[in-house]
Amino acid sequence: MPGLGGRGLWLGLAVAATAAAARWLGWWSGRAGLRLFVPEELARYRGGAGDPGLYLALLGRVYDVSPGRRHYEPGAHYSGFAGRDASRAFVTGDHSAAGLVDDVSDLSFSELLTLQNWLSFYEKNYEFVGRVIGRFYGEDGLPTPELAQVEAVITRGAEAGRRALEEKRKFPPCNAEWSSSRGSRLWCSPERGGPGRPMAEGGGSLAMDATRGAAQAAS
Repeated sequence: MPGLGGRGLWLGLAVAATAAAARWLGWWSGRAGLRLFVPEELARYRGGAGDPGLYLALLGRVYDVSPGRRHYEPGAHYSGFAGRDASRAFVTGDHSAAGLVDDVSDLSFSELLTLQNWLSFYEKNYEFVGRVIGRFYGEDGLPTPELAQVEAVITRGAEAGRRALEEKRKFPPCNAEWSSSRGSRLWCSPERGGPGRPMAEGGGSLAMDATRGAAQAAS
């Protein structure tokens, strides 16, 4: 996932996490006839000769990744993700046996958001085929308390991101510069150091000058 910074970080967190919160109910709720896997059964779906298929799991949700076989089949770069829930490795990049696990209990909000973004990717590009009984889903196919905790962190982070974004909109960061030829200039912009319409220029008037501001932003 691409890195974000400053306002871009909060905007990305707010938008993506709010979208995630809207999807939780549909993604985590029970479904009639849903297929449930035990880890040992899922391990048979590694895409090798004689294997029944090529599946991987993320946060307990199982996807058929056969269309992306070249990425996940034995010997491929992401073959370690096949036949298991390796949620943690999606964030850490640790493809060792110790890293290809489903324990996300100590991940930060931004790291869980990365997982949610990956979940959106698989929901969009691959077929959802069932759930894994274990850390995230019980034998009844319903979410466990640990998955509910992941959901709560995402939801709280979405709200925090929304509030931070609103504050930035109300009180955008301001910039100032001075030169002997032009005098002083103050402008406020959602992007620190970026172009913005001047709020005060020259003698310090607070009147907005749209024409002059646009010309300066373009120069």
